Amino acid sequence: MECSFALVGKDYVLVAADTTAARSIVKMKVDEDKIKTLSPHLLMAYSGEPGDTVQFAEYIERNIRLYHIRNFHPLRPQSAAAWVRRSLAQSLRSRSPYTVNLLLGGYDVASDAPHLYWIDYLGTQAAVPFASHGYGSYFALSLLDRYHNPDGTLEEGLATLRRVIDETAKRLVVAPGNYKVKVVDKNGVREVAL
Repeated sequence: MECSFALVGKDYVLVAADTTAARSIVKMKVDEDKIKTLSPHLLMAYSGEPGDTVQFAEYIERNIRLYHIRNFHPLRPQSAAAWVRRSLAQSLRSRSPYTVNLLLGGYDVASDAPHLYWIDYLGTQAAVPFASHGYGSYFALSLLDRYHNPDGTLEEGLATLRRVIDETAKRLVVAPGNYKVKVVDKNGVREVAL
């Protein structure tokens, strides 16, 4: 029962993902970090098939790092999202497609603006003010639609995210217990506590 949530504030992107690794009815691990830091101002929450998610996230991380080394500057969030979407779309047309859903958040230091992209396993991409993947999205999207403030402070964003996680825990039958929350802003990526 994977859940990941993200929202954009005035000058930040907040991303949360559960820390449970499970297969069928068996919980394998409760401290899995499903948010990959791709560059100093870019992060990605991933969910889907266990082998695909880790392999695809590491592939994306290494290639974005390679771009940075070759070109002496990191990819902007818009460019990174387009490249990630293209990689997923190409894998979809291969013999071994990745079954991975992504929330890609970043802060563009050139334009001083936060960006959030929702990308699914079919290679569909959308720039969104808030997003969710997994079973928790049935409850999260309506709450985010009602309480999300695009000009809100980080504290308001954390309160909205806390409300979403509490509602998911209350209403989802097999709700994840713990979440890891990271924020990306002009100072870079860091982990925050709810």
